[in-house]
Amino acid sequence: MLRTVVQQLVPGDKLPSSRELIERHHVGPGTVSRAIAQLAAEGVVVTRPGSGTYVAPRPQQPEVAIDTGWQTVTLADRSVDARALGDSSGPIPDSAIRLDGGYLHPSLQPTRALSAALARAARRPDAWDRAPANGLTPLRTVFARLAGAGVTADDVLITAGGQSALSIAFRAIAGPGSPVLVESPSYPGALAAARAAGLSPMPVPIDQHGLRPDLLEEAFARSGARLLYCQPTYQNPTGTVLAADRRRRVVEVARAAGAFILEDDFARLLGHGASTPKPLLADDRDGTVVYLTSLTKPAAPSLRIGALVARGPVLERLRAIRQVDDFFVPRPLQEAALELVGSPGWDRHLRGLAIALRLRSRALVTALAEAQPEWSVVSPPTGGLHLWVRLPSDLDETAAAAEAQRLGVVVSGSRRYFATEKAGSWLRFNFAAAADAAELSTAARRLARI
Repeated sequence: MLRTVVQQLVPGDKLPSSRELIERHHVGPGTVSRAIAQLAAEGVVVTRPGSGTYVAPRPQQPEVAIDTGWQTVTLADRSVDARALGDSSGPIPDSAIRLDGGYLHPSLQPTRALSAALARAARRPDAWDRAPANGLTPLRTVFARLAGAGVTADDVLITAGGQSALSIAFRAIAGPGSPVLVESPSYPGALAAARAAGLSPMPVPIDQHGLRPDLLEEAFARSGARLLYCQPTYQNPTGTVLAADRRRRVVEVARAAGAFILEDDFARLLGHGASTPKPLLADDRDGTVVYLTSLTKPAAPSLRIGALVARGPVLERLRAIRQVDDFFVPRPLQEAALELVGSPGWDRHLRGLAIALRLRSRALVTALAEAQPEWSVVSPPTGGLHLWVRLPSDLDETAAAAEAQRLGVVVSGSRRYFATEKAGSWLRFNFAAAADAAELSTAARRLARI
């Protein structure tokens, strides 16, 4: 609105007063002041106290031809492929129903509690001081309690979310060129982070009960890998939970191979009401498991607060890389996370979230069964955010995802979830990204036309 007004003026012209803008556009004074502050920060306008706001001189941008061809030779083959982190087919219209991604719909996020927590954190006298490299001790204590298994604050390293924790762990544990075993299918962000660290992901198939210990043992023997990345609880993308009789065995197989397990417990707080299994860390007695989790998924995308839990020399390696990367996670964000999880509303939020996720999951399963009976959900999830749907053998998932987007529903094709060859055609739905069950039903009706 205000940008359009500025474009109709010339440098040096005075903008209408705040009162005129409020009356003309029927907005509040806060909206006007924020818009002016944004344009001033961009250098589009200048404010003169007591005089008003004026259009700033427009800088002349000389046309300079920049030859960057030499960079291709210098950078060589050290490329970082981030394409696996997104797979939409062209521009997404505003009217599309987004069932891709990995976050909660804004209506499910504790927005008011987050705003209040951030405001309280900002008022702390030491809010802008340097934070310890390991993270604030009270926050590390919160994550230690979440992990259980006798974990203490001294075993915890605060990170800037789960993706940062993955990047740190892959670089700390395995050297460039090393193989890393991953579930098949697996989280694309982990595959991308592993490859960016110079590692070679090698798939180990999972079934409806999770990772198979017999195939895992064989994969360690064949590959010589010293690291397994897995999501034993509410796995992304399948929603699978590693069976109770396999959990201890997986740890034993890794220990016998002299390997670490990087346990990504991203969905620890995303259960649908049933009890959530203990992490693999609970059966670890010799530092085999490096555990990571975060507050991002159950709260909001920009609460980039996660944690790594480790014991022994590997913790020192993780801490060193964490420091070299960016010294520490910003203290105001850590303080805000502490305020959030310490508030009475946090437990209420998690209880309400569990109900909402369960209802959305069931609504989507029911709606898809009516709209596309030939699509199958192998096992409806008992936690997490995702529904993994198998397509008929004659339907390519890339074409199906593109057609879905054309029909106004954005979903994720399965190709990027497999480290090598994929088994069958699948689509992944994030039912938590929907506004409500009615929107999920609308999406399913649109998909019926595929």
